[in-house]
Amino acid sequence: MKFVDEAAITVEAGAGGNGCLSFRREKYIPRGGPDGGDGGDGGDVVLCADPGLNTLVDFRFRRRFRAERGRHGQGRDRTGRDGADLRIRVPAGTVVFAVDSGETLGELTAPGDEMVVAHGGRRGLGNARFKSSTNRAPRRTTEGSSGECRELRLELKLLADVGLVGMPNAGKSTLIRAVSAARPKVADYPFTTLIPNLGVVRRGSDRSFVMADVPGLIEGASGGAGLGIRFLRHLSRTRVLLHLVDVTAACGEADPIDQVRIIERELAAFDPELARRRRWLVPTKLDLVPPAGRAGIVAALVEGTGWDGPVYPISALTREGTDALSEALMRHVEDED
Repeated sequence: MKFVDEAAITVEAGAGGNGCLSFRREKYIPRGGPDGGDGGDGGDVVLCADPGLNTLVDFRFRRRFRAERGRHGQGRDRTGRDGADLRIRVPAGTVVFAVDSGETLGELTAPGDEMVVAHGGRRGLGNARFKSSTNRAPRRTTEGSSGECRELRLELKLLADVGLVGMPNAGKSTLIRAVSAARPKVADYPFTTLIPNLGVVRRGSDRSFVMADVPGLIEGASGGAGLGIRFLRHLSRTRVLLHLVDVTAACGEADPIDQVRIIERELAAFDPELARRRRWLVPTKLDLVPPAGRAGIVAALVEGTGWDGPVYPISALTREGTDALSEALMRHVEDED
């Protein structure tokens, strides 16, 4: 299924039903009086966060949504039926914007969250509402009001505990395959992930966390180069970022220290708050380095970058170090709760 994380839709709530103009006509009541009922209220348009969805792809094929209008009132003081609300399913993590003003209307951050994005019109009043001691045969009614019509922009931010950042081919997809059931494409030739991937890392029957892998960043991404900058918003809700670095310097021309600097600059250019997010350094592809030289390469990387946070060297291919990394992340997530 194609991954879609932005969508533009139009929503229209139902109009209210009109009030009824009616008078009683019964055999033994010669002066029956007014009996026109009220109309029904129009239905609302409601967005609902569904845990079974993780993309906005459905909105590529349907972009206009309309709730049911209220029924008109009838004689014998019968009130029209209210219009049914229209409930639209969206993934948890969806942010809703008004297109005309750019205002953020709200976020649905957890499964089961709901938000009314267009209110239905109010009911009209029947002539029975206007009878009085001085006006026993009112011919006045009111019409139902129109429902709200809005153009919305939906933006999805994936909900994850741990986010992976790094250059293309740094081993992010291989890591998420090694520690979870996610199966992003990996191969023995250079290429980059094109869409974000989510994986659930389980550390026992009742302990787990969610890991997000986004397309790799390249130098100049904040200016529009590459794909990664488009998906960095998905890391905005993560608790910790894993900064993966290929210690074999196979990512283009940059050596491992330069790789770290490039990613730091692109994060800061995209969102300074994201650049200040807690990050762990994860030197990768240790299986391509002779065992005797691994400690020296990692030490040089830490010293060259001035890194003062946690460091977890791994080989995702052979799964060396991945178990210790996963357990440390699980403890960190539990401590944050």
